[in-house]
Amino acid sequence: MTKTGLVLLAAGASVRFGSPKQNLEFQGQTLLYHAVQAARHSGCAPVVVVLGAKADELRSQLNFPEITIVENPAWGEGMGASVRHGVHALLQTVPDLDSVLLMTCDQPFVSGKILQQLVAEKEKNLKKIIACAYQDTIGTPVLFDKQFFPDLTNLSGAQGAKKLLFKFSEEVGNIPFELGGFDIDTPTDYQTLQHYVARLTDDPDIASG
Repeated sequence: MTKTGLVLLAAGASVRFGSPKQNLEFQGQTLLYHAVQAARHSGCAPVVVVLGAKADELRSQLNFPEITIVENPAWGEGMGASVRHGVHALLQTVPDLDSVLLMTCDQPFVSGKILQQLVAEKEKNLKKIIACAYQDTIGTPVLFDKQFFPDLTNLSGAQGAKKLLFKFSEEVGNIPFELGGFDIDTPTDYQTLQHYVARLTDDPDIASG
């Protein structure tokens, strides 16, 4: 059985949104709390949550013994710094990890099941990177084999790990995650999500359409 750690990236300042989107409510929970629950049910260990902006405000949602909190002092640098800090923290705890799963807290439809599917696909697929496919692209959540740990721990800038999906495209497999395209960056994105959920409540068949 391979050892897969998980890094939940939650350090951003939500500049485009105007307030911490980690605290946005979705189905009775904050986006951060929802993401933490998905991570806890992923089967991955250890689980590291990377905080940065508003860290003190967000800590109260992370009171679980299996969660390790890491503060990224360079959060203003962008997503790359958070990936770097998170993967470093994982490897300090479990140096012999086989892979790492990266996720964010602004994809409201992420679930433990989706994360488990990524791990299962990696077990049976010869590809060394397994990403989620949605809206004609691939992205998070995404699982990287240990051979890419040096690349992850040397990331910098705002783009994060996505550039590795293009740099090593021949190594990338994917699983479908149709609702992964819901990514909350702006108030308009949040309104779109709320309208979708309202329609879903009225007509559950939308989700399968």
